[in-house]
Amino acid sequence: MLSALKSSPVTFALIALNLLAFGYTWLQPDPFSSRTLVDLGAVYGWAVGVRGEWWRLASGMFLHSGPTHILLNMVSLYIVGRIAEQLMDRWSYLALYLASGIVGSAVSVAMHPEGLSVGASGAIFGIFGMIAGYAVAFRQQLGERFAALMREFGGVLVLNLVLGFTIPGIDMSAHIGGLVVGFVGGWLMRYPRATLIWSGVTVALALGYVRFVYPAMFARQGLVG
Repeated sequence: MLSALKSSPVTFALIALNLLAFGYTWLQPDPFSSRTLVDLGAVYGWAVGVRGEWWRLASGMFLHSGPTHILLNMVSLYIVGRIAEQLMDRWSYLALYLASGIVGSAVSVAMHPEGLSVGASGAIFGIFGMIAGYAVAFRQQLGERFAALMREFGGVLVLNLVLGFTIPGIDMSAHIGGLVVGFVGGWLMRYPRATLIWSGVTVALALGYVRFVYPAMFARQGLVG
């Protein structure tokens, strides 16, 4: 266990943050209710568009709607996060994780402006995408390890996709948004610092959208001045 902590500190830190947020949610008088999740920072289109609470794109990544939700996400993060942390430097990995989650949240509010979403799924799908993008970019260098890598995380990806399309209430738009950001970021690992730049650009675009473009939809409805 100690060796795993040393080799994957970012993954374990992210899991710890999610568990701390889950524990704090559990301690609330009405844990996991929509009202409680909104109060704690869930991704909520109206609050983002009308109140300008853009920070929800990030805070919602660390909240979960119940024990099953966080269990599935943390198991997936443990599996693919450790793989990702072996393939890329830790700063690029962390930047891409956060960027995938933030962009996924922005896509979510764009597709479902009246919806509410929580969870690390968008960021985790970004890591799925990152591994796939990295494997495509470095396929020749990986050799036989390419096939092993695909088998190692492919099953988890398929399981998450099946769950996403079959379980009601799961927002696949955030998953797809994170997946695309992650895939491009992973492919860009062939160029020094390109993944960090890509992460910064995508976050800037997502925040610019919810700050300057997204509120216009609510303004047309007379909800903002």
